[in-house]
Amino acid sequence: MPKWYDRWMYDWETRLTAVDNNRVVRPLEWGIDWTHGWPCRDGLRPGQIPSDPEQYLRLYNQRIIDHSDEFFAYQTPTDFRLEERDVQVFSTRAKPEPKLEEKVKGQRANFLRFTSPVKTAYPENDLVNARWFPAAGKRAMVVLPHWNANGLQYNSLCSILNKVGIAALRMSLPYHDIRKPVEIQRSDYAVSSNIGRTLDSARQGVIDLRCCLDWLQSQGYTELGMIGTSLGSCYGFLCAAHEPRIKVAAFNHASTYFSDVVWTGQSTRHVQEGLACVITQDRLRDLMMAVSPAAYFDKYARFPRKTMIIFATYDLTFLPQFSKQIISELRKRDVDLKAVELPCGHYTCGEAPFSYLDGWHLVKFVRDSLKSSKRN
Repeated sequence: MPKWYDRWMYDWETRLTAVDNNRVVRPLEWGIDWTHGWPCRDGLRPGQIPSDPEQYLRLYNQRIIDHSDEFFAYQTPTDFRLEERDVQVFSTRAKPEPKLEEKVKGQRANFLRFTSPVKTAYPENDLVNARWFPAAGKRAMVVLPHWNANGLQYNSLCSILNKVGIAALRMSLPYHDIRKPVEIQRSDYAVSSNIGRTLDSARQGVIDLRCCLDWLQSQGYTELGMIGTSLGSCYGFLCAAHEPRIKVAAFNHASTYFSDVVWTGQSTRHVQEGLACVITQDRLRDLMMAVSPAAYFDKYARFPRKTMIIFATYDLTFLPQFSKQIISELRKRDVDLKAVELPCGHYTCGEAPFSYLDGWHLVKFVRDSLKSSKRN
C-alpha cells in the first residue's frame, strides 16, 4: 500500500508541475547592475564593473550576511493608500483561464498601494499591491503567496482568517500579478538565472513586507504575524529574522538554501538548465547565500515568537530533507516551533483534500498563537 501511494503521489505531483508549458530557459547573467543600489558596498563604485563578477558576488553575499540589518533596512513609505478596483486573475499560464475570469467578473475589492522603498527598472513592480481583508480587533497577518501565484490564490485563506477575527493583507510578491512587467507571462524575474536580480527581488520582498507591517500598525493592529508559502515562505523567514514585530510566523514549505531549491526543484528545472552550463550547485549556493534562511538561524532565534513549519512528504520542489534541516536547526536554538508533515507534495498541497488540511493547520495555529501572544 505505501509503495502504491508513493507512486501515485509522485505521479500526481509531476503532472501538476507539467501543466505550465511556458517556462523559459535563460542563460546565466551575473546581474551586477542590480547591486548598484544596495548597501553594504565595499570599494566598488556604483556603475563600476568588477573584473571577476562571480568573486565579487560571493564576497558581497558575505558582507550582506554580516550586515544584514543594514541590507534589509528601509525608509517607511509616505504614500500608503487604499484603492478600490476590479478583482483580476493575472494568470501566468500560456493560455487564458476563462473559468477564473468568469468567476471574478464584477467583483471589486480594496487594495493597499504604496511605493516600494526598493527601486527597480520596472515602475509597475515598484508599486506594491496588497489586497486588504479587514477585521475588527488588534490581530493581523500578512499573507505571502508562492512563486507564480495568480491574483486570486490565498484570497480564500484570508477570508477564513477574517472569520476567526484576524485581519489579513495578501501581498503580491515582486514581479507578480499586477506588478509583473508586460514582457513576461510568468513571474520569472523573481527567481531566474540572473543572480543579481534574484537577490534584489528577495530584498524587495522582505522590505515590502516590513512596510505592510508599518501600515497595519498605523491602522491600530498590534498583534502581527505572517504566513508564507514556498517563495513567500523564504521572504517571510528573511523578514522575521530581522523584524521583532512578527510574533507569529507560519511557513508553508520551507528550505535551508535558496540555491538548493533552484538546483533540485522540479518547478525550477528550467532555471537550473540555464545555470548548469556555467556554474555548479556549490558555487551557486555561495552566490545566493544572502537570501537563504540557513544564513540567519541565529538572527531568527533572537526574537521571541511562535513558529510553525508545514512540509510535505512527497515534495519535489522543496525537498522534505531541506525542511527537516530547518526544523532541526531551529529546535537547536530553542525556537517555539510546531512542525507538521502532510502526506502530499508541493503542488498537491493546493489540491483537495490536502488544501483543506493545510488551511486548517494554518488558521488554527495563527488563531491560537495570536490569542496566546495577547495574553503574554
